[in-house]
Amino acid sequence: MLVIDDEAQIRRFLDIGLRAEGYEVLLAADAAAGLALAATRSPDLVILDIGLPDREGHEVLAELRQWSQVPVLMLSVRDAEDEKVRALDGGANDYVTKPFGIQELMARLRALLRDRVAPAGAAPPRYDDGRLVIDQARREVWLDGAPVALTRKEYAVLALLLRHAGRVVTQQQLLREIWGPSHVHDTHYLRIVVGKLRQKLGDDPAAPRWLKTEPGVGYRFQGGRMD
Repeated sequence: MLVIDDEAQIRRFLDIGLRAEGYEVLLAADAAAGLALAATRSPDLVILDIGLPDREGHEVLAELRQWSQVPVLMLSVRDAEDEKVRALDGGANDYVTKPFGIQELMARLRALLRDRVAPAGAAPPRYDDGRLVIDQARREVWLDGAPVALTRKEYAVLALLLRHAGRVVTQQQLLREIWGPSHVHDTHYLRIVVGKLRQKLGDDPAAPRWLKTEPGVGYRFQGGRMD
């Protein structure tokens, strides 16, 4: 969960409440820090205050929606109907006014997270070549029968390459879809993640089994077919 709110008491209150429910929590006191965390840490849900010191929450929501469909719950002391309509029309998934009860907030968060679950029969395909298993429905990776612990970014890169198996995915496409459009030139991010992926998969870049570099262009997943 990413909380973007300039009130220290609210951040502390939410941090304690969310952690008590088992969520990992990221905290930001302004728009700049919040957008940076959203781009680099890929939260499952964003709690966004409207009254931030550096930018309006509506502006932050608009920028976020340019590259992410993460559920966003807006927080504000403003309870006017037009404020709520503006936020929901702008892409927010829910709107809660301050002060609020923690139990109601948790129920709303659980509902937003449930909405993200894929419908029955829509599970993504599973890759299994006898050595490497990528279960996209469970977001799990196994190598020679042992689980492989990947970070969010490592898994996101692997899953995107897998979806385009056999085809080159450009560096810009990977950066745009995973880090956001403001990071399309930050190729060092991608090199670091691909390097760690190869290390964890034991994939020799000089003679790759799965992750092939197309110099100056991008990367290609060269495994077999998915189930």
